Amino acid sequence: MLSNYNVPRATGRVTMGPFNDGRAVMCARIASPCVGLCSTTLGDPICRGCQRTDSEIGEWMALTVEQRSQRMAQLDTLRERVAGCFLQVEDEALLEAQLRRYRIRFRPEQPPLSRAVELLRVGRDRIRDLSRYGLRPLEGGAELSAAELYARLGERLLEAAGEREAANRAPTPDPDSHDLEYRA
Repeated sequence: MLSNYNVPRATGRVTMGPFNDGRAVMCARIASPCVGLCSTTLGDPICRGCQRTDSEIGEWMALTVEQRSQRMAQLDTLRERVAGCFLQVEDEALLEAQLRRYRIRFRPEQPPLSRAVELLRVGRDRIRDLSRYGLRPLEGGAELSAAELYARLGERLLEAAGEREAANRAPTPDPDSHDLEYRA
């Protein structure tokens, strides 16, 4: 059985939670791409689980809801682009049914290929036939087991996340800069 923790999704609602001594505290659930496997604590500059940089992880709680949503969408786009080189979703309903069956968390707005990455992360050692999950491997992954496919996908996700980080750090040229070549 493919089991995973069943984490409540962020709803923006504020709930009251008791301390052990009876006091109450207001707790807002915050959406996060974290999958509970943070490799940045082991020295990786980019997390192998969620593809965020250590600085993105550190500043997550300080971001506004809109900024977090934007970052989640960027991560979904990254996963879609990379997973699309290896997989095709043939049956979104079947994929979602299997995610629910095995209690693999996903967000309602999460694109199917990003959901497929989560499925492979959790079930890579147990999945034998991707078609039973609504997925079809493409040429880049047709001969691979689910574990091998996830390993390749994970490597490519880290590369793409590194490229995304480098692009975010790259300075944008200032058109008023005197360092620009003179144009007549």
